[in-house]
Amino acid sequence: MKAVVTVVGKDTVGILSKISTVCAENQMNVVEVSQSILQDMFCMIMLVETKGENANFALFSDTIKKEGEKLGLVIHSMHADVFDSMHHI
Repeated sequence: MKAVVTVVGKDTVGILSKISTVCAENQMNVVEVSQSILQDMFCMIMLVETKGENANFALFSDTIKKEGEKLGLVIHSMHADVFDSMHHI
């Protein structure tokens, strides 16, 4: 399973580390990361994946969103199948 995770919020030290930790705790491997700072705003897009057949995307999505709320960030995760299905329209 692959997912795209977006993170937006005020730039602070350790955001990438904290979000990567949540991914690892949920057996999600970070495959690619793009991040930039726009003035004082941190913006990041991550492609994550898991090889596990019993990966629970809904649980991962909820967990990472709650972590973002604790950190003052807006985090969205989207199952990569959404993007794959767009190519077939």
